Amino acid sequence: MENYLFYLFVSCLLVLLPGPDMALATRNTLMSGRSAGFRTICGTSSALMIHTSAAALGLSALLVHSAAAFSLFKYIGACYLFYLGVRTLSGLHKQSHQNHPGIHLQTKQKTTSIKISFFQGFITNLTNPKVAVFFLTFLPQFIRPGNHSIVPFFILGISQIIINLILLSLYVLLIASFSQWLHRPNVQRIIQGTTGFFLIGFGIQLALTHHR
Repeated sequence: MENYLFYLFVSCLLVLLPGPDMALATRNTLMSGRSAGFRTICGTSSALMIHTSAAALGLSALLVHSAAAFSLFKYIGACYLFYLGVRTLSGLHKQSHQNHPGIHLQTKQKTTSIKISFFQGFITNLTNPKVAVFFLTFLPQFIRPGNHSIVPFFILGISQIIINLILLSLYVLLIASFSQWLHRPNVQRIIQGTTGFFLIGFGIQLALTHHR
């Protein structure tokens, strides 16, 4: 491997850039609490491990070079992001029309959201072909030419996963630490509405991504 420290620095910057993973972690943390946020991150990290393995074994190359496969993953991911965004906004609409929501109903919805948070994070990341392209094109730049071993791929990929886990976990803790303020009705409506539109926007952006 070459320039490993620079790779770690760039990876940190990439994780901190706003994207679907961060938007989804924000949504689930605000709606269902810290546990849901952590489960979302674990889901995205598990998907990153699959992307790492696919890149190391050359499977990502098949996705990148197949227009049909690329489009299939692209539209599945885009539709799912769009669905999550619409669901976030619809939940916001329901809250505005419920002056006295039942405690039991709220608790049940929160528990259900926590259970599916891992799945949401996993599917959102796994069905994003841009992540596969990233692993296939970014990682080889830090591997010595002529090295045909898959070990460097896994070292770089796992490093990316660890960075993703650490930084996004700190982000979830930051959101949770301001939970009392963030759960004020007006503040939550603004943040939840913004997050919903971001998820829809990321879905549209993914759908418009061209195969190269």
